[in-house]
Amino acid sequence: MSIIGWILVGLIAGIIAKLLMPGKDPGGIFITILIGIAGGLLGGWLGKVIFDVDSIDGFFEISTWVAAIVGSLILLACYRLVAGARHRH
Repeated sequence: MSIIGWILVGLIAGIIAKLLMPGKDPGGIFITILIGIAGGLLGGWLGKVIFDVDSIDGFFEISTWVAAIVGSLILLACYRLVAGARHRH
């Protein structure tokens, strides 16, 4: 996929992750997009390492979206832990 494809997948995956994990986050939409893009890459990498599958097949493949959303959820949870701990101090 091209970089524009990754940005689109990341944007949508980040929004879906935010909808699946509602709550107050210190970041805005820009952070959500960045978490989504990085989550897509993380999800694709984890799919390759753990399941030995190519989970990033194409823009319209379900495996691409599942990998991106799962990766985004993982990163959003980590972001909340780090940002929440920093915000409390």
